[in-house]
Amino acid sequence: MPPQNKSNECVPSNTLIKLPRMNNMPQQPLVSCIIIFLDAAEFIDEAIQSILAQHYQNWELLLVDDGSTDQSTAIAKRYSQQYPSQIRYLEHDGHENRGLSASRNLGMRHAKGEYIGFLDADDIWLPHKLETQVPVLEAHPEAGMAYGSLFFWYSWAGEDSSSEQDYEVSAWNFPDQHEAAWPTYLPLFLQERVVIPSPTCMLLRRDIAAEVGGFEEEFRRGFYDDQVFTVKMSLAAPIILLHGYFEKYRQHKGSITYISENLTGEGDRMRSVYLNWVKGYLSDLGIKSPKLQRVVKRELMLTRRPRLQKIYRKGSYLKDYLVNRLSA
Repeated sequence: MPPQNKSNECVPSNTLIKLPRMNNMPQQPLVSCIIIFLDAAEFIDEAIQSILAQHYQNWELLLVDDGSTDQSTAIAKRYSQQYPSQIRYLEHDGHENRGLSASRNLGMRHAKGEYIGFLDADDIWLPHKLETQVPVLEAHPEAGMAYGSLFFWYSWAGEDSSSEQDYEVSAWNFPDQHEAAWPTYLPLFLQERVVIPSPTCMLLRRDIAAEVGGFEEEFRRGFYDDQVFTVKMSLAAPIILLHGYFEKYRQHKGSITYISENLTGEGDRMRSVYLNWVKGYLSDLGIKSPKLQRVVKRELMLTRRPRLQKIYRKGSYLKDYLVNRLSA
């Protein structure tokens, strides 16, 4: 388990933060933080508080309601009234439920920042996220997106909430590289040999996100919507992989990931839909990389042979582990 740093914890959820005056602060690029939510009353307050606790202060927060029927709507509106200069409430016409991708796109259409960061309503950002990641993208204007390790957060509900411990999955297994263009990055990403970023982990340039057309709204249920978007971003500009984690990815039985992996299995069934989308998208862009075509073909074959897929994945992880050890 990574060491716990008390300074990296978000403030208690019942505390409202008085934001500092911006007039005398050095000019910083504006970051548009987007929280989409649907019936997230249990967690959304803590997510918003983690934005308010950011050391980096030049941000705006867009709270996008995807048709909630619980108290999360009232909570979001309360924050937009409390901090009208930095927090805005958005919803679809008629308070409609249109899915995760459409809701993120709605937030991006209203975003004013040079950079965009997403935060799922049941996750939190650590206070140093923006002050660490914004300078990285500022120093690498050729890059379109940055993300770090994925921190699986089981301990949020107390020590007795789960027998599993919190753990961190490194974003990048190759220590001599941290910025990757698609010929290197995308084959590894499609084979899940680099960490699949939750939207909560992403910080990206708004102009690149707009250039690729945002999220694909046909992927609306939370299955492969983030992978599809990452594929699009990686083909448009290099991606920077960072050491360390800057968010906490909450693990609970109400999450889409938990339900798909443990109850419905829909995530597994959607993988072939995702890979066929990738195949069509590469064709539309006229990308004829033999290596990439082989990877997509192999991954599609593996979706039809789950046992073989597990064996192949273990072999790939072992290979990457050995390469990592030899390069260290």
